[in-house]
Amino acid sequence: MDSSSSSFHNAPASFYQSCKYDVFLSFRGEDTRKTFVDHLYSTLKQHLIRVYKDSETLPRGESIDQALFEAIEESRIAVIIFSKNYANSSWCLEELAHIMKCKDERELIVIPIFYDVEPTEVRNCKRKFGEAFAKQEAKNVDKAEIWRKALVDVSNIAGWEPKNIADGHESEFIKKIVDTILDRLFMLNSCVDEDLVGMRARFQDLESLLDIGSGGVRMVGIWGVGGSGKTTLATSVYMELTQHFQGYCIVENIRVETSKYGLTKMQEKILSALFKKEVNVHSVVEGKHMMKSMLCRRKVLVLLDDVDEPGQLEALAGKHNWFGSGSRIIITTRDKHLLRTHKVDHVYPVTLLSDDEAIQIFRRHAYNEEDPVEDYETLSLRVVSYAAGLPLAIKVLGSFLYDKNKKEWISTLDRLKDIPEMKIVEKLKISFDGLKTVEKELFLDIACFFRGRWTIDEAMEIFEACEFHPEIGIKVLRQKSLITIYESEFGARFDMHDLVQEMGHYIVRGEHPKNPEKHSRLWKREEIKEMCIGDATMENNRIEAILYEPLPVLPWKIRDHDYSLPLCKQISNMKKLRWLSVSTMSQAEDEGPNFLSNELRYIEWYSYPARSPFLNGFLPMKLVVLKLTDSKQNELWKDDQHLPHLSVLQLVHMEKLFSTPNFDGLPRLKKLTLHSCKELEEIHPSLGNHTILEYLEVSHCYKLKRLPTISQMKNIKALLIMRCSLKDEDMPYGIGELSNLQELNLCCNSFSRLDFSLSQLTQLKSLNLSFCDKLLELPELPSSLALLKAHQCKSLILVKDFYKNCKQLSQVSLIDGWSDKLLQFMLKGKAIEDGSMRLQLEGVEIPKGLTPPLLRGNSCRLELPENWCSDFSGFLICVVTSYDSFAIPYRIWISMKHVSNLVCEDDVVWEERPGEKYMTWVWYVSFDLLRHTTWWDQTYKALSFENEFDTCKGFGVRLVEKSASGLTETPTDSSSRFTPKIKIQHDSTAALTIS
Repeated sequence: MDSSSSSFHNAPASFYQSCKYDVFLSFRGEDTRKTFVDHLYSTLKQHLIRVYKDSETLPRGESIDQALFEAIEESRIAVIIFSKNYANSSWCLEELAHIMKCKDERELIVIPIFYDVEPTEVRNCKRKFGEAFAKQEAKNVDKAEIWRKALVDVSNIAGWEPKNIADGHESEFIKKIVDTILDRLFMLNSCVDEDLVGMRARFQDLESLLDIGSGGVRMVGIWGVGGSGKTTLATSVYMELTQHFQGYCIVENIRVETSKYGLTKMQEKILSALFKKEVNVHSVVEGKHMMKSMLCRRKVLVLLDDVDEPGQLEALAGKHNWFGSGSRIIITTRDKHLLRTHKVDHVYPVTLLSDDEAIQIFRRHAYNEEDPVEDYETLSLRVVSYAAGLPLAIKVLGSFLYDKNKKEWISTLDRLKDIPEMKIVEKLKISFDGLKTVEKELFLDIACFFRGRWTIDEAMEIFEACEFHPEIGIKVLRQKSLITIYESEFGARFDMHDLVQEMGHYIVRGEHPKNPEKHSRLWKREEIKEMCIGDATMENNRIEAILYEPLPVLPWKIRDHDYSLPLCKQISNMKKLRWLSVSTMSQAEDEGPNFLSNELRYIEWYSYPARSPFLNGFLPMKLVVLKLTDSKQNELWKDDQHLPHLSVLQLVHMEKLFSTPNFDGLPRLKKLTLHSCKELEEIHPSLGNHTILEYLEVSHCYKLKRLPTISQMKNIKALLIMRCSLKDEDMPYGIGELSNLQELNLCCNSFSRLDFSLSQLTQLKSLNLSFCDKLLELPELPSSLALLKAHQCKSLILVKDFYKNCKQLSQVSLIDGWSDKLLQFMLKGKAIEDGSMRLQLEGVEIPKGLTPPLLRGNSCRLELPENWCSDFSGFLICVVTSYDSFAIPYRIWISMKHVSNLVCEDDVVWEERPGEKYMTWVWYVSFDLLRHTTWWDQTYKALSFENEFDTCKGFGVRLVEKSASGLTETPTDSSSRFTPKIKIQHDSTAALTIS
């Protein structure tokens, strides 16, 4: 048979651009108008597809034949629904003939649906369909031959028969046909969408090399220069193919990530992603063995992005026999030799844009429709010629020139002429030249220090300290296509193209690439080491920032901490240093620097190499952030210091520190962290006078006798006093008076009671009392509370209805007791209206009463009643695991699939075993969080659920009825960060995976 999909590849872009409709529906009204066609039409419209349906679209007063013919000619796709009486309408037959004519002459895509007839009945005009055609044939002898040919031609196109799809379920069939139409429209759009210029051909080439339908294991490398679109192409193919594999994983930025974390972390990431659980790898050799043994029978798809060393491939995809049959490994790299030596099956070279493709992309970014530049066509050709087909260069230059006039375009082009031999990384400096001074400093810091390696929140702390006004500066940099922002598992991070980053490095290193003393920023480990070997007596007024992270000490390598002393001497010479983050791995007897710049605004120092306090001459009046870890000082400084701008003080693992400074000299202190200061016995009482302090953490300070009175800290939002073994008499006075407190964490202490009223803390959102094993009673909770943790409080006796005022409660971890009532209360609360809710309980009171009952194992099925999506609000998911107080999962992975058969012979009802201890996990997932997904379909009749708990004993799901209270209030912004978040891990019509 011919395929209706074969024709669109050669269609001219102008045809698809001029189409008025996406889909033309041809059907026999009396057979299907109010049933199948109505449902299909509604679903298409829901997906924003432009549909022509004669009863809905035909303008009044027009000749019906002319309007129909024009609609066919102005459509991209024609869907013909053949039914028993289709051929009994001359208009239907006329439509069909014109559709087939447009297929041949105008590249119209034709999709036949054989609704209640067989294709052979249409082709041969048999049975009722033939009888209907015979009546029209007798009335229209002159047209009968054309109609008959059209029927033969259309029946030879690979069409759809609803009875053979989804067991005849009409809703599922409509979903599949709409998905197919969406796919074809995407492919048509890719032919004309300037953002996807050239992508479809490259996409199909790579897909062909991967040959998904065949067995065996294939490794395909994508090779090209930086900025040529390797990662974009690889990711696009990867996203479309994931559904064909048991597991899939992207490992991004391997070149950068390996240098930072090592190959074992990359191996852990692959195994953890493919098996959806945490996997630990202790050495590269062990990781190789684990990957081969765990993956050799598993069909997986792995994308290894930006590989630059053979050792990376040897550790992450050593040989074909590491992976199960059908697996596909995609590798992107700039090094073709690397792919050849690894003996990949195919190397796909990414070609740069042709002139026509580049002109289209450039026009999208550079052409100002409201104020077009004079002689745009001539000038744009000159720019495209200069960019030489590199997509990133075209985008950056286009964005730069968008609002410029003709003289400014010519000036820009003339300036480019002055750099005839420069590499493209240097050409990108044009965008940099247009920045304000503070924006340039911000960009250079991101390019040198913060791309991908720090979260945005961490970087912003430095930018704020340096008075870079980062909020507006980052906005400008994003608008100028110099940086982007992406979401990682641990928070948003900065990113930029390789060539843009290299441009930043070029600016910093300038005319002295081999002389780091003349750079404004130091971040390359080897360059810092070389500098330490050189002269340490010269004063340096160039270096503004330094980041030094030594490698782990290995037996066959020079110990990085040997550079501590010369590094300190070099830092002593840096008179203009504004921020530093260094790790010197020093010993207690090592000398520290003899000078620190008073220009410093941010200090983060791991293992500050001196027992003595900071130098008396160090008067950092501009210092905003001071973070010390594993340093040796007994005290920070000898005498009281006045640091008018210090906002953050973080002291971690200061094992010799016995006292804190006088906080009266730190009037702007907002965040104080004292962690693992094991000799610390007291905190200076002046801390209690700090009215602007917002965050206080004191943890693992075992010798701490008592905390100061804190009742004056009226602005404090987070108070964390953890693992300090504080008894009743040691607790700080005044907690109940902290009116702005949102987070209170008192876990792992030894008090037996709380001598303050929690109910008075009207802003409190999070309370953690876990592992307070002497705590006897939980007092009345504030109505604002969203998160409560009291896990492993072995002496705790819960007061009846202790939660009665907490209508925003969304996360709870408790011993078993009042659990069923608590669950019912939370399901009626405000927090779940548009969100989710989680319970972690010791015991099985809830699962024993759940209907339908839990099943043994990791899977279950749920029958859905009619109108389930409107009569109910969400799913209640219950998992019973073996008891292990330390095995608290980071995420719960749940997969949901549509099924037609509810009964499974292997289902066994879970039962509690005498003497065995259990943990219960309950998770409410609101429908409102799922309605936007591709998977969502209100016509589902039954669903199957699976979870990824290794220690799962019982598993069940039920529907939750809508709350009769009619509450519509959603969690406030201040409590939203304490509300459990739903993350979509996989979304398709076939399955939805959430965590």
